[in-house]
Amino acid sequence: MEREEREREARGREAEALVAAAKGGDRRAFDALYARYRPRIFALALHLTGEPSDAEDVTQDAFLKAYARLQSFEGRSAFFTWLYRIALHRALNLKRDRGRRRTVALDDARVTAAVEVEASGDPQRALELQERYARLLAAFDGLSETLRSTVVLTTLQGLSHREAAVVLGTTEGTVSWRVHEARRQLRTRMNAQDPTPTEFTHRARRVVREGDPARRYDLALAALVR
Repeated sequence: MEREEREREARGREAEALVAAAKGGDRRAFDALYARYRPRIFALALHLTGEPSDAEDVTQDAFLKAYARLQSFEGRSAFFTWLYRIALHRALNLKRDRGRRRTVALDDARVTAAVEVEASGDPQRALELQERYARLLAAFDGLSETLRSTVVLTTLQGLSHREAAVVLGTTEGTVSWRVHEARRQLRTRMNAQDPTPTEFTHRARRVVREGDPARRYDLALAALVR
């Protein structure tokens, strides 16, 4: 734990140095920030919009806004939480403008990504997983914007409750309550369809424990309905 904390602090200092250089006019420093945070910002946007093209638009827009507003960044919070806040608002506004989908298609990008990892080339397994992931994501998409955002930041993006509170402009206690409420609602929605498959929760717990980012999204979400 101490090692992880030291590594986290070191990454924070590196980011602070890059931000300072970027504010001083070093374009390469901002490019380095882009390379560092783009994958996570894209993942955040994809979780919230469900569409790769929308996620790409949100990502590009977030970095453009961050670059334009860089001089106004005072460092009261970490750069990445400031950037997350920009991307979060853009993603929610886009999702609101497009309207909420009532169902999740089997070819949803999030379903496809999860199945590619989990099916291991087995066509029958892929078909089974497509349906299950689609139901799970439909339940997730049915949550309110506030609960979805909180789940994405904490469970799927791995932010601490303190960091998520900064991004969301609320308190740690409120974040904890939202996570609890999201679990309750997901459990209710999934049980209304059929009981959550035991294999989902078992794999979810293993993945969350191992912290494998390639498999984290849907399995971690499944853990919420255990």
